[in-house]
Amino acid sequence: MDQNAQGRGDEPNRILLVTIHHMLYPITVEVLHQVFFPHGFVEKIVTFQKSAGFQALIQYQSRQSAVAARTTLQGRNIYDGCCQLDIQFSNLDELQVNYNNERSRDFTNPNLPSEQKGRPSQPGYGDAGGMYGMQPSGTRGVPFPQMANAAAIAAAFGGGLPPGISGTNDRCTVLVSNLNPDRIDEDKLFNLFSIYGNIVRIKLLRNKPDHALVQMGDGFQAELAVHFLKGAMLFGKRLEVNFSKHPNITQGADTHEYMNSNLNRFNRNAAKNYRYCCSPTKIIHLSSLPQDVTEEEIVNHLEEHSPIVNTKLFEMNGKKQALVMFESEELATEALVTKHASSLGGSIIRISFSQLQTI
Repeated sequence: MDQNAQGRGDEPNRILLVTIHHMLYPITVEVLHQVFFPHGFVEKIVTFQKSAGFQALIQYQSRQSAVAARTTLQGRNIYDGCCQLDIQFSNLDELQVNYNNERSRDFTNPNLPSEQKGRPSQPGYGDAGGMYGMQPSGTRGVPFPQMANAAAIAAAFGGGLPPGISGTNDRCTVLVSNLNPDRIDEDKLFNLFSIYGNIVRIKLLRNKPDHALVQMGDGFQAELAVHFLKGAMLFGKRLEVNFSKHPNITQGADTHEYMNSNLNRFNRNAAKNYRYCCSPTKIIHLSSLPQDVTEEEIVNHLEEHSPIVNTKLFEMNGKKQALVMFESEELATEALVTKHASSLGGSIIRISFSQLQTI
């Protein structure tokens, strides 16, 4: 595949030529989309191997988006210490994409074939166009990319998937049952499930008040949620979490939309966030705290979920963070679903479970 992909340096263009240096982990269309789509609507991506190494062409809808992406991302690493981005403006006017697969993607045309007829795509996680190529006509792909293969997912987890995770599930919607209908709402479910991936939308079922549907960004994130939350205690109830028979949640008056929420945790640093995925624990980790916050203020903010066993306030990379240990996993889970994204001292705080045994 030759798109005559010479860079033209600093003359702005809506198409970027990206070279990846120190590529220790596989880089796919989905990974690139995750990196570049926060800066504007990405229309097309094409990847290829050249003498310079692994390269990609990224076509934005507007030139301004391409300029912003290059300014922000030039020289940055996709993963810690590797996969460095070297970005130039391309000399092309329009990318031509013939197939939606793991090597190329036209996000404006989800109905392209995955391969030339007679050459089926290799079966596997995220192949055959992933969630974009498989969209029925007339629907738009959800802009949360799947990490297209097990190797890329394993890289996010530091080398291997957690025991019991296959990395091959493609069902995005989860059915949650045995909820406490008097104490649960969509935002609390968002706070809990967003630990495991981006949330598209949530629907509490009117005819079954202890049931809810949660649509995750992709099938891998849904698998993480099912794996880690099945059997968790919340508001006196043991949650049942399973894959839904519905591929997605239809938009409607009784659905809550979260697709464009800036509270979704996997919009940036997705690989880093996957490392924090675990079942609920007794210890929660607080970040995005005000710089002058005190332990007393943190305890007061969380005290309705007492008893609190211990707290620790510390600084990392110049930012205040805290660990809070509760008497039970259920109390810690309650504090997380109630207080994540709440305001403390003018800051919107962020809460995750900690995998530490004690503090």
